[in-house]
Amino acid sequence: MAGSNKPLPKNQQQLSQDSIKTYGVEAYSGSKQPINDLKKRELQRSVKDDNVKRFEIGLKDIDEAIFYYFTNVIKPSVLQNGATKAVPVLYGSPERWHSVQKDGYYRDRNGKIQLPLIMIKRDSVEKNRQLGNKMDANLPTQFGVFEKTYSKKNTYDRFSALNNRSIAKEYQGVVMPDYVNIVYSCVMFTQYVAQMNKLVENINYASDAYWGDPEKFSFRAMIDNYSTITELAQGQDRLVKTEFSINLLGHLVPNGINTLQQGSMKFFNKAAVLFGAETVKDINDI
Repeated sequence: MAGSNKPLPKNQQQLSQDSIKTYGVEAYSGSKQPINDLKKRELQRSVKDDNVKRFEIGLKDIDEAIFYYFTNVIKPSVLQNGATKAVPVLYGSPERWHSVQKDGYYRDRNGKIQLPLIMIKRDSVEKNRQLGNKMDANLPTQFGVFEKTYSKKNTYDRFSALNNRSIAKEYQGVVMPDYVNIVYSCVMFTQYVAQMNKLVENINYASDAYWGDPEKFSFRAMIDNYSTITELAQGQDRLVKTEFSINLLGHLVPNGINTLQQGSMKFFNKAAVLFGAETVKDINDI
């Protein structure tokens, strides 16, 4: 029929709810259907006065992991004039990258060529469908659960120890991330081939490892090939340039409203207080 709306396919949770038969529904017409678990007030948890920050991983976090690994783990350096000089690592903003592609090198504000130098730019983000994901972005039903070590519900007091009270543990749910493949373009500049060889050796040794801050996030980075060019322009200094790409396996958890379709993602286990039984012969002895 022209102009009619097409029926929307049901998701996995809706199909599961339809397969559940409740007692008394077939006995009389007009009975109410069971309430969805996502709308039950007894399953919702308040986040008032909660100091737990929402778990999220963005593209900026992955960029910072790359720069952290270069600066604090690889620590690129070259030998220049008998002294060891640290190689600065810069992010290839559109202006910087355009200047490098146009002139073949990078100049500072005073017009001086920066040697040595490493510049990194993020090229593309591609979804990795070989790994699992959240199934449905409109209703993310798959998530991981992490235990919170200490909270107001999980206090260490003498009353709980004396009365054999089990501690109410607090858990936080985190939605399954989107797995992505990110490609970074990198270019290195040195004055001599010997300096470039040392940089390539150190970076190639770190390939296929997990790059990032151990206190935050780490992602596997892979480098396949290096392309080195030596330029000898008349009236200018010698320039050695090497280009390579970093293929990084990352994951994203955005800070969006649709990532909280399951509610506050806050849970508590069942707490219990056990009392010992005592008997007396006479009620007057109490």
